[in-house]
Amino acid sequence: MPYVKTSVRTTRSGPVRYLQLAHNEWDAQAQRSRTRILHNFGREDEIDKDQVRRLVSALSRLLDPAEALAASRPGELSVTASRPAGGTHALDALWRRLGLDTVTARSLAARPGRGRRPDPDAERVLFALVANRALAASSKLACAEWVREDVHVDGLGETSDDACYRVMDRLLEIEPVLAEQAYHQVTDLLNLEVDLLFFDTTSTYFETEAADEGIPRNARGEAVPADSEDKAGEAGFRAHGKSKDSRDDLPQVIVGMAVTRDGIPVRVWSWPGNTADSGLIRQVRSDLRQWVLSKVIWVADRGFTSEQNRRLLMQGGGGYIIGEKLRSGSAEVKAALSRQGRYKAVRDNLQVKEVRLGDDGDRFVICFNPDQAERDAAVRARLVAQLEALIDGSDALTPAERGKTEGSLAGKPGLKRFLRVTPAGLLRIDKARITAEENLDGKYLLRCSDPHMTTEDIALGYKQLLEVERGWRDMKQVIDLRPVYHRREDRIRAHVILCWLALLLIRVAENAAGQPWNRIRAELQRQHAVTWTGPAGTFRQATDLTKPQRDLYTALNIEPPKKILALDPAPSVS
Repeated sequence: MPYVKTSVRTTRSGPVRYLQLAHNEWDAQAQRSRTRILHNFGREDEIDKDQVRRLVSALSRLLDPAEALAASRPGELSVTASRPAGGTHALDALWRRLGLDTVTARSLAARPGRGRRPDPDAERVLFALVANRALAASSKLACAEWVREDVHVDGLGETSDDACYRVMDRLLEIEPVLAEQAYHQVTDLLNLEVDLLFFDTTSTYFETEAADEGIPRNARGEAVPADSEDKAGEAGFRAHGKSKDSRDDLPQVIVGMAVTRDGIPVRVWSWPGNTADSGLIRQVRSDLRQWVLSKVIWVADRGFTSEQNRRLLMQGGGGYIIGEKLRSGSAEVKAALSRQGRYKAVRDNLQVKEVRLGDDGDRFVICFNPDQAERDAAVRARLVAQLEALIDGSDALTPAERGKTEGSLAGKPGLKRFLRVTPAGLLRIDKARITAEENLDGKYLLRCSDPHMTTEDIALGYKQLLEVERGWRDMKQVIDLRPVYHRREDRIRAHVILCWLALLLIRVAENAAGQPWNRIRAELQRQHAVTWTGPAGTFRQATDLTKPQRDLYTALNIEPPKKILALDPAPSVS
């Protein structure tokens, strides 16, 4: 390897240093190293520095610009920053693989709005907002600082909170094309099965006591002018309703999500907080009809089992698997539970029995889990014991006092279910109700329209509805759907869409790597982008891969980050 060799000669005026460009070569015959002089620079105090610069410049042209910058004055380079880069790199690769970069850039460039110019960084800003939800969920204000100071996002040096809000304000109009692109890409590119689509809803509350003022809305829950023919009622977006987080005291919004059997969320919706579940699946089915789906079996919980919903889901050759309410008291449920027959054991400690009722084509499947039956019995025994302790000695009380005891159970439906009041006003344990409940231990009832699915597929298909519930958990605990740092309806809806896009990338990564996102994220975020600064400028370089990181990139089928991530040479001085 060439080096600068220094030699000293003593003259009358003192020692003089001479510089030479030298190279050591191995002399095989003499079996030792010999020094070969490549160039004489002459006396150090008389060296032609312009000549040296020309030589360095000529040699630098043989290198990559970043390599040349790193090679110049290595002793004067200093580390000025180090940011996680692996997580954003992997998410960005999945984002591009799904084609979301292209469709986003095209959609945001079209019709930017009156008085607005297309923002060339809009697609990158949207990706940064999505990556922030997956890696370090924060407010949009904090996200802008996160991009500037705490993470490396390819193609985005920095951004502002205004840029984040501008992208959010256009997200609602481009969401349909984003959702369709994501759906077709995850099915075609990743070869996912979507013969089953799962739908469920949740609620997310706001830490404010004041609900939004009611405004005119159509049947879809969207705001419309007061004189619109599409007006279906009035409601505030953040409204009080039946909370699935047990926070009926706070205003909320309803969020719905459609998920494939592989756990990939393909679209989300949001509605005012007082919207009932029953009719929502009809809107969802209508929205997805334009995607030209093949035959799809919809899987939904008991809240969507109305006859009107079932008729709509059958349109276009589709079908459904829907849970039935065992305690509804309907004639169909009673008839299904009363039929005799043996259960057939399937997997996961699950037993199934099919029951045919009439000729309407619907099939009923009773599912039974022995372990769950034991748990149900134990919970009921505990509740009955609490109720017995509560009403013990109540016969000696006055009627008014017994009424007060009964009233205290108004907020405890689990206990009140087993209470019976005699004609004389005495409080007793309802043994008939206990017997009826024993017959339901460990059971749930499914209704299916497809004549060809096996009972096992029906039961296990419904069991996969847990994938939606897992999605809600990750939405709330990993991606931080709540708290929502917005009060405007359009931005709340946009926030929900950002959470969906983050969950989409997370699920694609989990399916490919076979690991939970928390583990993937922790490992990838250990790969950093290190910023070096010197007299010749600044460059950002990725740290070397560890074996776990290399294995993750291989599993995700993603090329690791290039060595030099960014280059900013210092301006030349003439």
